[in-house]
Amino acid sequence: MRALRDQSGSSLPPALVGDLLSGLVLVGAGANVVWQLSRPAVGHAVAAESVPEGSLRRHPGRRTRTTLAYLAVCLVGTDAECRALGRAITAEHRRVRSGPDAPVPYDALDADLQLWVAACLHQGAVDVLAVLYPDPVPDADLDALYRHSARLATTLQVPAAAWPADRAALERYVRGGLDAARLDPVTRDYLREVLDLAAFPWPLRLFAPLSRALAALFLPPALREDLDLHLSAAGERRLRRCLRRVARAHRHLPPLVRALPFSWVLADLRRRLRRGRPLL
Repeated sequence: MRALRDQSGSSLPPALVGDLLSGLVLVGAGANVVWQLSRPAVGHAVAAESVPEGSLRRHPGRRTRTTLAYLAVCLVGTDAECRALGRAITAEHRRVRSGPDAPVPYDALDADLQLWVAACLHQGAVDVLAVLYPDPVPDADLDALYRHSARLATTLQVPAAAWPADRAALERYVRGGLDAARLDPVTRDYLREVLDLAAFPWPLRLFAPLSRALAALFLPPALREDLDLHLSAAGERRLRRCLRRVARAHRHLPPLVRALPFSWVLADLRRRLRRGRPLL
């Protein structure tokens, strides 16, 4: 667990950091990808795969490692680590820009799009914690997490002043965006591949039904319908109960095991920094 020791200077409680950077929090990952890509410009930018080496279809391991490293560094990394990873991601984002004939214009350096993605990541993590753990997180801890989560945005091109004023403002921003979201065919087809785990080796694709059920749990009805996801009220109750039982057991695992895969990707990133190797 030493690799996940908070070096960011934040006042976040260690227990909260442990819950956020445990492998179990990834139960909300599929739904969060849908949240982010429900903005048409984000959906088309990702589906176009302008940077082949960052493509989920072609390099699922690399893309997943980069995403997890970014989350871990923004939560517990130093300012220098955030800046280094931010520069590396920005270099790739410069290549992600729509052509003149694109049906939906996009630019991965657009601060408004980056704010949307960062806000989805924060709110998604809060929603996952609420499902996994019946005891609510104290408001003071959530406020501290909210302030700290601005790093998800400011590590890239989002100015600090653009981060919403408080938790309530950010939640209104995310919920409003999701309520208005509808998926076009390009984004819908791409997201169905994501939820079906189509890019991953066949043993992992066996978990596609679970992936779809977990996504449905965290998605609003309109997006469930767009993706043809079905989860009955009874099925949702069963899934919530199962997740809470697993979460209780998961908290008793050895810290290093519980922190996987975040502990691995953060240690890998720090090795790359020490040796001057590419971070992505």
